[in-house]
Amino acid sequence: MTENRLTHKNSDSPIEGARGLPPEAASRAVEEYLLDIDDEEFQLQRRGYAAAVTNPQFVQAIQAGAHGAIVLCFLEWAGPDQRAVVAKWMRIHDGEGAAEFAKILLDAPRSFAGLTAIGASIDFAIAQFEAGGIAAKRRIIDVSGDGSDNSGQPVTVARDKAVAKGITINGLAIINEKPGREPRTVFYEHTHPPGGLPNYYRENVIGGPGAFVLQIVNFDTFAEAMTNKLLTEVSQHKIQAP
Repeated sequence: MTENRLTHKNSDSPIEGARGLPPEAASRAVEEYLLDIDDEEFQLQRRGYAAAVTNPQFVQAIQAGAHGAIVLCFLEWAGPDQRAVVAKWMRIHDGEGAAEFAKILLDAPRSFAGLTAIGASIDFAIAQFEAGGIAAKRRIIDVSGDGSDNSGQPVTVARDKAVAKGITINGLAIINEKPGREPRTVFYEHTHPPGGLPNYYRENVIGGPGAFVLQIVNFDTFAEAMTNKLLTEVSQHKIQAP
């Protein structure tokens, strides 16, 4: 049973900022929280994402892009009917903007704890792109979590819908070895699907041009992993920019 978070990333969005130029990317990420994830683990993920967004290397990578800006949005979700916008679309082109976005994440309370409807969360992310008028050349949904889909429509259906719209979905698989989880129990099967969680993400969650999965072995390294993930995405965009 899970609570999750979402953000996304786009490029060449029609949302304009400084110098009258479109941002380099507009982003939304998806992070998953099991119901039995304690407050400390939850805060490690929240602080980890805030640290990644404000990391000087990430800000420098944004500024080095063709337009020197990205647009971010942050969502949280759990079951099919548990979805919330934590941080609305925000244009980021410097450390001040990144810090403002991070503060919203750190100040907001935990939204949900429930099942893991990854498919419904991807649909929700797609809707945010459309509602926000994000008509980017390249759009990315980041999915981060420690378990498999267990509620709502099949995640593969939502993934295929996103890919058909030209959206790339990337993944960050968290290997949760919390004590007390025994093989052949519900929680263990959820966090350790056949073939392993990274492979589950590769086969069921990610999709689109350049899609990838990163793996972390505990919550303490979440900030570093998310920073690497965002840097990889910005770098990929820079390579593809005309």
